[in-house]
Amino acid sequence: MNVISFKEAKCRNCYKCVRTCEVKAITVNHEQAQIMNDKCILCGHCLEACPQNAKYFISDLDKVKGYIKEGVETIVSLAPSYLGVLKYKTPGQVVTALLKLGFSSVRETAEGAAFVTAEYDKLLAEGKMENIITTCCPSVNDLIEIYYPSLTQYMAPVDSPMIAHGKLIRRTINPKAKIVFLGPCIAKKREAESDSRTSGFIDAVINFTELESWLLEENIQIDTLPDSPFDNPDPKVNRLYPISSGVLSSVVATMEAPNSYRKFYVHGIRNCIELFESMERNEVSGSFIEADICSGGCIKGSALNRENISRFKVKLDMEEAIPKVAQKEESFYERAKDISFSRVFFDRSPKDPIPSDEEITAILQKIGKITPEDELNCGACGYRSCREKAIAVYQGKAELTMCIPYMHEKAQSMANVVLDTTPNMLIIADSDMKIVEFNSAAEKYFHIARAKALDMYLYELLDSADFEEVINTKSSVFGKKVTLKDPGITVLQSIVYIPKLKGVLGILQDISKEEERNQVAYKIKMDTIEMAQKVIDKQMMVAQQIAGLLGETTAETKVTLTKLRDTILYDGLDAPDKNPYNQ
Repeated sequence: MNVISFKEAKCRNCYKCVRTCEVKAITVNHEQAQIMNDKCILCGHCLEACPQNAKYFISDLDKVKGYIKEGVETIVSLAPSYLGVLKYKTPGQVVTALLKLGFSSVRETAEGAAFVTAEYDKLLAEGKMENIITTCCPSVNDLIEIYYPSLTQYMAPVDSPMIAHGKLIRRTINPKAKIVFLGPCIAKKREAESDSRTSGFIDAVINFTELESWLLEENIQIDTLPDSPFDNPDPKVNRLYPISSGVLSSVVATMEAPNSYRKFYVHGIRNCIELFESMERNEVSGSFIEADICSGGCIKGSALNRENISRFKVKLDMEEAIPKVAQKEESFYERAKDISFSRVFFDRSPKDPIPSDEEITAILQKIGKITPEDELNCGACGYRSCREKAIAVYQGKAELTMCIPYMHEKAQSMANVVLDTTPNMLIIADSDMKIVEFNSAAEKYFHIARAKALDMYLYELLDSADFEEVINTKSSVFGKKVTLKDPGITVLQSIVYIPKLKGVLGILQDISKEEERNQVAYKIKMDTIEMAQKVIDKQMMVAQQIAGLLGETTAETKVTLTKLRDTILYDGLDAPDKNPYNQ
């Protein structure tokens, strides 16, 4: 089951979660981070690290509210870390607040811790195990079973206090009741609900952050409430379990006789890893070890806002308030005489394929790592070395593009190719008209080296009025014909506004040769028109002359023919006016 999930839209290729995850239980597919449930130990560090809040804890709160709304008997197992996390005047006020929310009964998980302490005391007295690692922390248990399986032989075969308490309540109070664990840890959710060895004893898990939201929703303020008693016998020193060395304090107070085991505690995932690696080298023996993934113990649990909690203050306050007195009343333990608190641990290590050296080399070469010197081992991708990342790529956990130096070099190379090969002048200026990019074509036309140009302002090279207008209006301009006097050329000028830079990109295309060709073509056209006009004028003059000559000849012909007609028709008549046809 998923305990941590993520929002795809918010994952932005920063790989911070991968860098933060000490066990590399995060895979990146299609540029989206995903939790590998079979490898995750639920330390919660990725939740804190994600700058986009893309990862979130899957809550049981609605399920718990449903139990109460349906009227089902719902018993809460309250982790002792409440003593250092919640704001109250007396512990009894916390009990009252939980009863007001609708819980049927409020019992301390420390009651279950007392039985766990008794089991540890038996193991110490028997002295059969070379080393004993406490198994209260489910994240520590996962870390050993998945990543250091050779050490499972040293894991105390005992339930965690939460599971022990769930067994106790179900067997001695009400087997049909809903049991809810309230604590500071997200790993408890998987232990309670999806581990076949421990499921069935706790029905739901909620954390103190969820509780505070719920109390706010119901307008319940803890420190204004009257006291109510817990429903369990006093677990005494076992309330110290959530602080560093708390388990040791409980064990030492409960021991019936001295034993030869050296006792120490280790808290924090890096410290746990360092210890377990040392134990794999057989450097630790004869020790009883309290182990916790969270630095400072459960009071700095993975489901808490750790910045608001001082583990040093809480440790001092709890050690001062809780006497180191063991619970030794026979009646306390008698009720669980038929309950087994044992648990088996085993190898759960993943069997990932391991690439050969040749396969690793081939993967490295794909991202420009040709020689060992090319392997920067910068860790930007989240992996400690380039080879470790190449192995992750082979196993399908990582992508080639996660190599930030390679992608930067590739992007820079592509940008340089564009800048250097385009025949157009490319000039980028910021909002103050300071030149921030100047390509090779611009160097050629303006006869200025790029290094010098980057120390100049745009108005020192050309009229920057259009550029400033684009900055002010944030509206790009395309295809404006401009003459640059200094280079003596005509350009087609396009100015693009760049929002992120709050600057402009000027693209100047030299069209001088086209302009010259156009001018030559225009002159030829005008010369042709002029010649055509002269021909037309000359033709008109000749036409007029021809017309004139034709006009005179026609008139003479008309007169002659008329006289001939008259002579033929009117023989003896002297004048045309005496012709009867003309009257």
